Amino acid sequence: MTPFTLLITIIVLALVFDFINGFHDAANSIATIVSTKVLTPFRAVLWAAFFNFLAFFIAKYIIGEFGIADTVAKSVIKEFITLPVIFSGIVAAIIWNLATWWLGIPSSSSHTLIGGFAGSAIMSTMIASGFHTSGLESIKGDVIIKIASFIVLAPLIGMIISSWLTILILFIFKRVNPHKANNWFKRLQLVSSGLFSIGHGLNDSQKVMGIIAAALMAAHTQGVDMGITSIKELPNWVAFACFGVISLGTMSGGWKIVKTMGSRITKVTPLEGVAAETAGALTLYLTELLKIPVSTTHTITGAIIGVGSVKRLSAVRWGVTKNLLIAWLLTIPVSGALAAVIFVIFRALS
Repeated sequence: MTPFTLLITIIVLALVFDFINGFHDAANSIATIVSTKVLTPFRAVLWAAFFNFLAFFIAKYIIGEFGIADTVAKSVIKEFITLPVIFSGIVAAIIWNLATWWLGIPSSSSHTLIGGFAGSAIMSTMIASGFHTSGLESIKGDVIIKIASFIVLAPLIGMIISSWLTILILFIFKRVNPHKANNWFKRLQLVSSGLFSIGHGLNDSQKVMGIIAAALMAAHTQGVDMGITSIKELPNWVAFACFGVISLGTMSGGWKIVKTMGSRITKVTPLEGVAAETAGALTLYLTELLKIPVSTTHTITGAIIGVGSVKRLSAVRWGVTKNLLIAWLLTIPVSGALAAVIFVIFRALS
């Protein structure tokens, strides 16, 4: 396979991953709004997809940069980035995402992508050195640690903010007729889910942009005309495609995960849905400013746990939560190991 053909294959696979990410993570944006019956599932995914795509214009024309894409592209040290490394990482990420979707587990598309990218780079370096090194010198440890730390921090921040918001809302509306308040919060959920969908688009689309940017930079070193020397040279079509494809994926839905997110963790009312989605959105906007790719899945799960725990700790199904946490912790190492195996197979067949 020529470098150009491999580059095109990687771009196509990256967009396939983006599409899968959209329907895998559609549940994050619409779980509470569907479970509270504010919108039908079909209308909810259309609503989320619109705001996913709106995020492109916010990133490009208001924020003025794609900082998360830059972080992802730089998670592996530049001289260790090759097209086979990126190919192996993206294939591993697709396999893990499809497996967790099939099982109905809301795992992190972000961390499977980072884990796959890092795992294949480590294996490539180990093979190149004759297995005389650990391969860890190929990755930026500080970047990976920062990203991995948000496996805990993102849901924790979402949980704290949603708890505070729920308590504040309950205090403010304590004298309001419950039926009237419920109607208000059903309308407000349209706003809060839209805000969260913008955060989802800002965060998750840029992860795929970062992988494509890394592939284009690797292609440049091999003399491919499409190659670039830095993420600042990333063509506009890449960003447009990434935001557009994730929106199409969102429109395809992810109903197994909606069930887990919307009802199995805790029962959610419209008031609690507003608190959870707003908390999730604020957390995602914070990480956008910090240029840290985080899991929208982890963020909204933490926020849902936060609103459930305000009612009473027993309202949260901690058994389900424990299983989710185990899946989250396994995502990076399993994706990394899978990508390492795929790299070895790809190298043997090349």
